[in-house]
Amino acid sequence: MDIRATDTPLLEWTGDGLVIGLFEDAVELTGELATLDEKLANSIKELITEEEFKGKQGSSVFTRIGANSPVRKIILVGLGKPEALKLDSLRRAAATAARLAKKQKTKTLGISLPIWNNDPTQTAQAIAEGVQLALYQDNRFKSEPEDKGPQVETVDLLGLGGQEAAITRGNQIAAGVFLARQLVAAPANSVTPITMAETAQQIASDHGLQIEILEQEDCEKLGMGAFLGVAKASELPPKFIHLTYKPEGTPKRKLAIIGKGLTFDSGGLNIKGAGSGIESMKIDMGGAAATLGAAKAIGQLKPDVEVHFISAVTENMISGRAMHPGDILTASNGKTIEVNNTDAEGRLTLADALVFTEKLGVDAIIDLATLTGACVIALGDDIAGLFSPDDALAKEVEKASVASGEKFWRLPMEEKYFEGLKSGIADMKNTGPRPGGSITAALFLKQFVKETPWAHLDIAGPVWTEKENGYNGPGATGFGVRTLVNWVLSDS
Repeated sequence: MDIRATDTPLLEWTGDGLVIGLFEDAVELTGELATLDEKLANSIKELITEEEFKGKQGSSVFTRIGANSPVRKIILVGLGKPEALKLDSLRRAAATAARLAKKQKTKTLGISLPIWNNDPTQTAQAIAEGVQLALYQDNRFKSEPEDKGPQVETVDLLGLGGQEAAITRGNQIAAGVFLARQLVAAPANSVTPITMAETAQQIASDHGLQIEILEQEDCEKLGMGAFLGVAKASELPPKFIHLTYKPEGTPKRKLAIIGKGLTFDSGGLNIKGAGSGIESMKIDMGGAAATLGAAKAIGQLKPDVEVHFISAVTENMISGRAMHPGDILTASNGKTIEVNNTDAEGRLTLADALVFTEKLGVDAIIDLATLTGACVIALGDDIAGLFSPDDALAKEVEKASVASGEKFWRLPMEEKYFEGLKSGIADMKNTGPRPGGSITAALFLKQFVKETPWAHLDIAGPVWTEKENGYNGPGATGFGVRTLVNWVLSDS
């Protein structure tokens, strides 16, 4: 698919389908739209009247025009109230239109949406992202693709001529999201610690990143007892992935992103029971998938910021070598952990990853993980939890999330709740009481960061969706990639 920036006037554009965005309760056709409607035999006005189209956000209608018309179909998308227009409103409107255009077998598509905040660059990028993300297909595991019809081949962004670089940037970010979606969607017999390391090596090769893969013996030398405690039950070797993007010259800032990388989570000896969704636990590497997706995007975007991408990747399995409930593990910073639940394994892998990362001397660290069901209970399926003891870093993440359209909500790190993690025989337990479970998980991770500004993102809810949701799904969403990329680019 080719997304193009063009200054072709609305009245002169020709093709299969033309998308027009209209605000809520402002669907009267004036000026250029009135002239276009007259040119199209009042088809737009009839569509608005017959479908009772009000311009509400997320709404869409379409109609076919006569065979001799320069435009074969008109698609109207609602933008909501003008005062509530956000950058993500345009991204979602573009996604809605692209999906409808595909269903209507539209090969050439023109999109006419308002310029957000007088910023054509961000507008073009958001529209490009919305189109790409909405039209993504994953047919890797089907013997034949389900959709054999014609695809959208070209998309013209009307009124956005000269914004080719913005479109390219949107495409590059979307490519990172696609990688994350593919990794999360693939089954555990396809995505393993070995193939995750191979994926990281491919990113390094394709985009000029440095790479270090620590094998089990390397992790043992570094004293990563928490990570290796989880890994030892698996027949597959653990892989500790460290990708580094370095710009030319002196970087403005040094950042690190850590992703939880459990390619399958059985729960260990605290095995997940009936109704636990164990069959979906291929998604437990959603944090690592977003980390690698961000690495792929950053490798193409090439900001003047140094970024480290890290994941301790393994399975959490059951065997005669498995860690037992009640075992005590020693992390690489010397802290001891009583394992009172082997199904709280992600935080154990992140503990050693955080210690490793802080030694790199970076200016800030973000980790993201499908860490707790408690966060899903608190915030639902669409919103991720944000935890940080550093207000400035939390605000950076929030700003990046607004630009990306991914939703986060900052939750408290109530130090009093750490009482629930205290152990009689070790420095701490790996789980606390059920209430406030996402908070105690964040407090556990905090024990492995000394001084570096740090934020923890619990993405257990939005990493997967069962239904079509904006520009996602159904299936893996690639959640987190766009926020991470926007965070890095904010310093560029």
